[in-house]
Amino acid sequence: MSFTVLIPARLASTRLPDKPLADIAGRPMVVHVAERAALSGARAVVVAADDPRTVEACVRHGVRALLTRADHATGSDRLAEACDLLGLGGDELVVNVQGDEPLIEPSLIDACAALLARHPECVMATAAHPIDSLAEFANPNVVKVVCDAQSRALMFSRAPLPWWRDGYAAGLTAAAALSDPPPLRHIGLYAYRAAFLRRYPHLPPSPLEQTESLEQLRVLWHGERIAVHVSALRPGPGVDTPEDLERVRALLTRN
Repeated sequence: MSFTVLIPARLASTRLPDKPLADIAGRPMVVHVAERAALSGARAVVVAADDPRTVEACVRHGVRALLTRADHATGSDRLAEACDLLGLGGDELVVNVQGDEPLIEPSLIDACAALLARHPECVMATAAHPIDSLAEFANPNVVKVVCDAQSRALMFSRAPLPWWRDGYAAGLTAAAALSDPPPLRHIGLYAYRAAFLRRYPHLPPSPLEQTESLEQLRVLWHGERIAVHVSALRPGPGVDTPEDLERVRALLTRN
């Protein structure tokens, strides 16, 4: 199995401006992400940047980077352009590793790519892990995924899913034991076939996607399938806010 890791890196983050360039232990965050991804089985790791400063920072640290357009609506749109710039064939596998995941587990990248390779009926693969906390189950910032018998996604939602019949009468606190099997938290790691990644930006947005602000719902809305790798391990924290950045700095400095 051969695959390429692409890392979208956008400087215009509202909660943490210039996030890909944030210093962590003397190196930009996006460089840490690329170095972690390089420990996977990927044949190449490439940063898809929206600003020359990111490309320059990557090159200084020996990381390959491409300059893509600054006006892409989503990371998937940016990666579609990167596929064209790299000349990837339609059947080639691409794994999208978010540029704010400096603690990404390399084995999770491998598992996501391998899952897509095993499921030719799916255009994408992603990952999830069991939820063991009621607070996470109720948190709208924690995206949940429900799967079918073949571990393909049926639905992604910010709402607590699955929800039992008498849940509203019993109240959320009655879910303290959660279900068996436990609900699943979606991990924002995606594998695609390059041909679908190029097609994705041309699919009309779906009402579900716009309601939930989850772009993977566009894929399900248009009748495509997404395979889900369920990991027993919880991934390391990502970086969305200045507080997240300080937490990751402390972890990497300690390690």
